[in-house]
Amino acid sequence: MKTGKFVSVVLSAVLIAAAACGCQKSETLESWAYSYESGTEALKLCNNGTAVFDGNDYTYTKDNEYIDLKDKNGQEIKMRYTVSGDEMTLYKISSYTLQGDGDADGIVGVWNCGNSAFEFTDKGTFLEDNIFPGHFLVDEEAGTIKLMYTTQLEDTVMYYSLDGNVLTIEYPWPMVKTGSGSKSVSGQTVG
Repeated sequence: MKTGKFVSVVLSAVLIAAAACGCQKSETLESWAYSYESGTEALKLCNNGTAVFDGNDYTYTKDNEYIDLKDKNGQEIKMRYTVSGDEMTLYKISSYTLQGDGDADGIVGVWNCGNSAFEFTDKGTFLEDNIFPGHFLVDEEAGTIKLMYTTQLEDTVMYYSLDGNVLTIEYPWPMVKTGSGSKSVSGQTVG
C-alpha cells in the first residue's frame, strides 16, 4: 500500500472513531455537570447528534421538555428537564421493585433499586436510603411525590408512575452549565 493511501485510511479511521466517541469542544452545544461536582462534565450534547451522559455514548433528540438518549443497542432513556439560565434540573429515571409479598397499594411499602431504597408509610412518612427521613405528599393528577425532609435537605418534587409492583421515579438532579459548552439550546432537535 502506498504511503499516501495508508495515511488516508488511518486518518479516516481516526475521524470515524472520534465521531463515534462524542464530539469535539467546537461541536459541543451544551455541557452540564452535577451541581455537587461542578468541575466534572456529566452531560454533553453535540451538534452532530451525539451525546455523552455519565460516561456513556448516545445519539439524542431534544425538545422543550425531554432529552431522549439512545445507545448503540437501541435502548432509550427519555429524561425530563427544565432550564433556568446556567442551571438545569435533569430528572433521572430509576425503577424500584416492591419488597415483600402482595400487590402494591399505591406507593405505600418498601421499594428497592440496587443500592437505593424508599419506604413510604400509610402515615405519610418516608425513609430514603435508610438514612433520610421525612414526610411526603402525593399528587396523583400531576404524577408527583413531594418529599419534605426532616434533615437539612431541601424539599424535592419527583415524578412517578406505578405499574403493578414497579415504581418508576424521575428524581431531580440539579446541574450547572460548564465552560466547555458553547451555548445552551433549549428546544433543539438534533439527530
